[in-house]
Amino acid sequence: MSERETKVGLAFGVLAYGAWGVIPLYWKELAGVAPAEILAHRVAGALVVGVLLLLFTGRAASTLALLRVAESRRAMLASTALIALNWGIFIWAVSTSHLTQASLGYFMNPLFNALLGRLVLGEQLTRAQIGAFALAGSGVLWLVLTGDGIPWVALALATSFSLYGLVRKRTVVGALEGFTIETAFAAPFALAFLATRTPAFGTVVTGAARLRALLLGAGLVTAVPLLAFAAASEFIGSVATHFDGRDSWGCLLNRSQKIG
Repeated sequence: MSERETKVGLAFGVLAYGAWGVIPLYWKELAGVAPAEILAHRVAGALVVGVLLLLFTGRAASTLALLRVAESRRAMLASTALIALNWGIFIWAVSTSHLTQASLGYFMNPLFNALLGRLVLGEQLTRAQIGAFALAGSGVLWLVLTGDGIPWVALALATSFSLYGLVRKRTVVGALEGFTIETAFAAPFALAFLATRTPAFGTVVTGAARLRALLLGAGLVTAVPLLAFAAASEFIGSVATHFDGRDSWGCLLNRSQKIG
């Protein structure tokens, strides 16, 4: 991996996590809307963004070709389930005043990434990384011991997103293509849910102009950091070490069995 690729990957990573640090304020403004409805609008809106970008970049045909590969479909179904779970938990946490736990979950996420990188992908941690891991882990442990019990919301967020990152890292699908496929898989459920609202599509039809605008923008707000994260995963490994992204999902399973 070249120094330029590493810098590009880190830039995408900073963009993704920087956006995720600010975006909770966006969802907080939708506190009066049911979490399930927000999630459905996120999926539907994100699909529109993904399809438009595919058409604009001329990659729609290659994306459809990926769907004809059974291995890619299985991996994308797994990543779709994980990211939908993560989105749902996060929106629920923000909407029900569990923002601290949600923030803790994403603070824990790099620790989970490092563990998966070491245990599943066989990546090596440098001494500096081990020190940083121990320091951050001690901080999380202190928060848990001095808090109100086990932070289930934080653990669920960190686990689901780390597993999502692992699947995407090991899947031979580009950032934009993977993002669009994931939202396409989830869209039928989202649209079916919105169709059952009274009236159909709920707040985006009956709500105040401000709420309608926020819901319509949910897809774009969702797309930007997730595309940046997927792009970062293509350039750098989970602990900033290179792992050949051309290997298949099956190779990951074989490697996991060897390590285990």
